[in-house]
Amino acid sequence: MRLAGMIRKEWLQILRDPSSIAIAFLMPVVLLFLFGYGVSLDAKDIPLGFVIDSPDGNTASFRASFDHSDFFRPKRFNSIQDAQQALAERRIDGIIWLRSNFSSQLLSGLDAPIAIRVNAVDANQARITQGYIQGAWLSWLSQYARQHGRSLPLPVAMEQRVWFNAALISRHYLVPGLVAIIMTLTGSLLTAMVVAREWERGTMEALMVTPLNMREMLVGKLVPYFFLGMGGMLFTVALAVWQFDVPFRGSFLALLGASALFMLVALALGLLISIVSRNQFVAGQVAIIVTFLPAFILSGFIFDINSMPAPIQMVTHVVPARYLVSILQSLFLAGDVWPVYWANMGGMGVLLVILTLVVRRKAYKGTFD
Repeated sequence: MRLAGMIRKEWLQILRDPSSIAIAFLMPVVLLFLFGYGVSLDAKDIPLGFVIDSPDGNTASFRASFDHSDFFRPKRFNSIQDAQQALAERRIDGIIWLRSNFSSQLLSGLDAPIAIRVNAVDANQARITQGYIQGAWLSWLSQYARQHGRSLPLPVAMEQRVWFNAALISRHYLVPGLVAIIMTLTGSLLTAMVVAREWERGTMEALMVTPLNMREMLVGKLVPYFFLGMGGMLFTVALAVWQFDVPFRGSFLALLGASALFMLVALALGLLISIVSRNQFVAGQVAIIVTFLPAFILSGFIFDINSMPAPIQMVTHVVPARYLVSILQSLFLAGDVWPVYWANMGGMGVLLVILTLVVRRKAYKGTFD
């Protein structure tokens, strides 16, 4: 009965505070629409300059292969100097220069009659653009060789298979990871201000004189936020599947299990911040720096962990969102990959045990005295 009364008190406090409801349900909508529609890692409609020294049927055919591509917006230039000027002014992102010996050297095995210039200010965009152009060139060259009954002098014939995200839509990669970012904010940010708010408002003394023991007080405060966070997770997943058409190929029970474990980790981390900080503003700032920023940068949500320096890769193991992002991307795109699932569940379980021991030690070492 004492625990039920504490839980009821926290629920009433949540209902009286619109910001908690907004963080749990309005913030996911804003972030999903922002990242789902406003942020894209896809390279489409790349402005590309074409310089053709000696136009003929072959150059027209090669140029036509780019005209019908979703990845490029080709534009003709009369000279390489004009094209390079446009590249310097950021009006185009790349140049394809078909020299005067283009047709005579096709399939000859000599120096390629095609030159590529790419704007590498954005290195990632430059690599994508270069890769697309090379792929289009090899595809057209292979087709040209078949039409003329000749063999293409390449040592390896490449046959591509794209797994899990065949359409190469970055939204399908970003949105599942965004679920972990939203749960991090919901669990840690809200909980970080729970105890700090009691100190700031002077109500902690009133709680201390109640028959509640320390465990009942902490559990009573966390239970409402656990269900609030899980409700926000279900709402976010529903939007991801029905609004953004992200496929979900895994088990719903596996999703619930991983989300529940991660929410417990986030709540424990937020509660630790709340115990240490007795000011809501400080607790909120610390929560953003300690939980949100590492989750955004070091979880694999956008940046590949394997591409990071080895010391940073080691640091990512203490970021809880790293494990949930991996699980969510597998569940959404690949299905139930159990080795990935249980390995990351184990990582979150270790963090939960460590955080629980630290929170208990801080709570019983006079933090509430």
